[in-house]
Amino acid sequence: MKAIRIALLIVVAIPLALANAQDASSDIVISRDRGPDPAAIELTPVAAGFTRPLFVTHAADGADRLFLVEQVGLIWILKDGARTATPFLDISSVISPRALTDSYSELGLLGLAFHPDFRSNGAFFVNYTDRQGSTVVARYQADAENPDRADASSGEILFQLAQPYANHNGGHIEFGPDGYLYIALGDGGAANDPLGAGQNLQLMLGSILRIDVDSASPYAIPPDNPFVGDASARAEIWAYGLRNVWRFAFDRATGDMYMADVGQNQWEEINFQPADSAGGENYGWNVWEGSHIFAGGSAPNHVPPIYEYSHSFGCSVTGGNIYRGEAIAELGAVYLFGDWCSGRIWGAWRDHDLNWHAHELMNTGLPISSFGEDEAGEVYVIDYGGTLYRVEPAT
Repeated sequence: MKAIRIALLIVVAIPLALANAQDASSDIVISRDRGPDPAAIELTPVAAGFTRPLFVTHAADGADRLFLVEQVGLIWILKDGARTATPFLDISSVISPRALTDSYSELGLLGLAFHPDFRSNGAFFVNYTDRQGSTVVARYQADAENPDRADASSGEILFQLAQPYANHNGGHIEFGPDGYLYIALGDGGAANDPLGAGQNLQLMLGSILRIDVDSASPYAIPPDNPFVGDASARAEIWAYGLRNVWRFAFDRATGDMYMADVGQNQWEEINFQPADSAGGENYGWNVWEGSHIFAGGSAPNHVPPIYEYSHSFGCSVTGGNIYRGEAIAELGAVYLFGDWCSGRIWGAWRDHDLNWHAHELMNTGLPISSFGEDEAGEVYVIDYGGTLYRVEPAT
């Protein structure tokens, strides 16, 4: 297979300055003189033949393995681009049956996160919709005798939430720099947020949750969560006003959080939360869609997106990662993200005045279902049709 090369270039400037910036004296690069050069990068195929792949990540255990999630309930290990003969985990028997058919679905195995101490405790977590369509977050253990296999009988449900519709399940989970597990939940589904979940703090739908998986069973509430002690809100909620975050990521260098929120029918958006946030941000849905009024009404503490694009350029945003690898100096401190429908990939960055900008890096034509990182910080792109690509310097 040939590498995918660069296409159209579009430049957009968003005049939003950050209130909380990294210390200018820090060695961590957070701003750039200019945007990345599209001609400097390409996509190189790494592995193919997957069934509806949705995510790729690593275990941070020094073993240099990639773990690829298939929506049909399987997790595969890749070593040097080669897939292991048997899956790391197979939970196809417990996920929504609709995810096993050939028809499009937002159900199934949706997320994977390894415990920060996975090297010593072997614990990892998955997010899936069960046979009744409810969201489930469960803990599993790696096989003590074979590190390339999980103990399928070790599953322990930590979190379960009934879903009113079959779409907008969110599904991404990731441990933050603080050691807590963050969970993305969509607004419940259908269209236009019929439950009003985005602005309802008594529902966990339409939010990012933050839980402690180590201090209690099934989980504890971190004492500094923003709504602890508020009888009108769920204490698990970390941020809200979100329609359906399809991938969020923490910058491994700064701890800042980036959230790609899928829009209704006009605008796709990227939201940002600085590492020193105390939580509680309201990203506006469904009062707002991007930076545009949608349903109207009140959205207290509204935080507008750092970037948005109209449906002239795509129809469903796919969140990616801040590039912190070493192979492509041209991408340093650039947030990569794409669109499921158009296959476009953009890079977003901050100038030295901390204003946000973004431009298009390539038009792949692929249904981009996810991005992901390996242990070295190199970034990968997933084609929902079955191929995993790595972002590499142009040859």
